[in-house]
Amino acid sequence: MPEISFVKAALPKAGAVVVLMAEGGEPSALHLALDAASGGAVARGLEAAGFKGSKGQSATIWAPAPGITKLVALGMGPAAALTPDSAEAVGGAAYPLIRAEKDVLLAADGIEMPVALRVALGVKLRSYRFDLYRTTQKPDDLPKLARLAVALAEPTAARAAYAPFRAVAEGVFLSRDLVSEPPNVLHPVEMAERCRGLEALGVTVEILGLKEMKKLGFGALLGVAMGSAIEPRMVVMKWNGSKKKTEKPICFIGKGVTFDTGGISIKPAGGMEDMKWDMAGAGTVVGLMAALAGRKARVNVVGLVGLVENMPSGTAQRPGDVVKTASGQTVEVINTDAEGRLVLADVIHYAITKHDPKWMIDLATLTGAIIVALGHEHAGLFSNDDTLAAQVEAAGRATGELCWRLPLSDAYDKQIKSDIADMKNVGTRAGGSITAAQFIQRFVQGRPWVHLDIAGTAWSAKDLPTTPKGATAFGVRLLDRLVADHFEG
Repeated sequence: MPEISFVKAALPKAGAVVVLMAEGGEPSALHLALDAASGGAVARGLEAAGFKGSKGQSATIWAPAPGITKLVALGMGPAAALTPDSAEAVGGAAYPLIRAEKDVLLAADGIEMPVALRVALGVKLRSYRFDLYRTTQKPDDLPKLARLAVALAEPTAARAAYAPFRAVAEGVFLSRDLVSEPPNVLHPVEMAERCRGLEALGVTVEILGLKEMKKLGFGALLGVAMGSAIEPRMVVMKWNGSKKKTEKPICFIGKGVTFDTGGISIKPAGGMEDMKWDMAGAGTVVGLMAALAGRKARVNVVGLVGLVENMPSGTAQRPGDVVKTASGQTVEVINTDAEGRLVLADVIHYAITKHDPKWMIDLATLTGAIIVALGHEHAGLFSNDDTLAAQVEAAGRATGELCWRLPLSDAYDKQIKSDIADMKNVGTRAGGSITAAQFIQRFVQGRPWVHLDIAGTAWSAKDLPTTPKGATAFGVRLLDRLVADHFEG
């Protein structure tokens, strides 16, 4: 991933150059200087390419001036419609065009600094690669971009303004790394240990093992873990950034099933390898904690992740078992593949009883039903609080991590009524993502709460504007934006 720096606008002596132009806009001073240095070749080339600055339009001119390997012109669309949020996609579009260059200058002297920062962030986010286990790649297949220098009028101010974005990008990359890891490497014990890396940012990390969770009465979470040879873990991460150190925290809770076979209710073999990312909710919470601590967010936050493996074995939980949750409520386990809600039930109860949060948001790759309902474009949003739900939706629109609110009601809740316990862990096939949310709601004790079902958005089968194919880290930027816009003191 390239190092981002900020410099005074001046003609570069070497490397590639990216110029940005809004539709109907005028070339910047640096753009005009490059054209002059090229003897007018830049203007002639762009005219020949029909480049007008339309959104998504690009043109490349090779070796336009001495020392300049190539010039890439990127269209930003109508100037009136340009926002910092939309600018990130421009940076994402730039990356594939410059990834083979070692040093690139982004000529941003003609646009406002907030927009320039987000273009640079878009380049950074799109540059992510998970290459840890690749050993036979050819050098020509590897990206070479090492440095992106953003040229603008006030580089010192830009450098300071970009620092929070850098922290958020690091949180996104941490989340993507965790979700991308293979399940033989990233099991519950290993993931818990990796959370300790947040201590370097000032986060307090506590890891609870099997003994501690038995003492807490985590019958639901431990029931999921029964079939695995690897012990479960729960990790509690605390960041106290508020000026009022005694202020109640906000809580983010993540489902961390590091591999989900479905247990005794085993999944089909086809595509089961994807179940390594059934811990993406937990991965988001870890990345979010890194982002908030990295940018020194002025808020008290507790992040909790329940980490288990759901495996079939002679000791595995059976359909028909009844488990007692930490809240004292009992659950008849009808389907062992509906395990994430069992994990969340105990962790949410712990969050309430131990940390007394102002509100809670949980994230989970919870149901295939949400993909049927919303595809891969929106996460499902469920909530008992209209204000908090609206704030999450707005943060999603601002960051491009979109959420769609679905209903909760007694009619759906009745579907999880059990004949022998307080509830069962699944309803009928109809409204499966809603009945899953109804199950979780039974453990929130009326606290303001949002549940995000990210099963359709945690992993992408194709390249997106600022996200390469693979783990998306969905929720890191959304929830960081939510905190920044509404909850920092």
